[in-house]
Amino acid sequence: MISEEKQIILRVVERFIHTGSLVDEHVKVTCLPDNKTSFVEQAGDYGRTILLDEYHLDDKVIWASYSPRSGTVYLSLKSAH
Repeated sequence: MISEEKQIILRVVERFIHTGSLVDEHVKVTCLPDNKTSFVEQAGDYGRTILLDEYHLDDKVIWASYSPRSGTVYLSLKSAH
C-alpha cells in the first residue's frame, strides 16, 4: 500500500508533468531550481533538510518530496544537460 505522503507527491508530480500546474487544493507546491536533490526548509531560526526522491513520468525526471511540517511538496526538474 502506498503511504499518504507518497500519494500526495504522485498526485502533484503527475499534475505538474501533464499540465505544468503548481496548484493543489490540499498542499502548497514549490518549484525549486532545476537539478536540486535537497532543500533546507526554514522554520523560524531553524532549518530542516528535505531530501528529494527521483520520479520518472512520461520520459521526464523530476525530484520531489513532501514536508508534512509545512504541508509543502517541493519539485525540481532534471535538466537535459
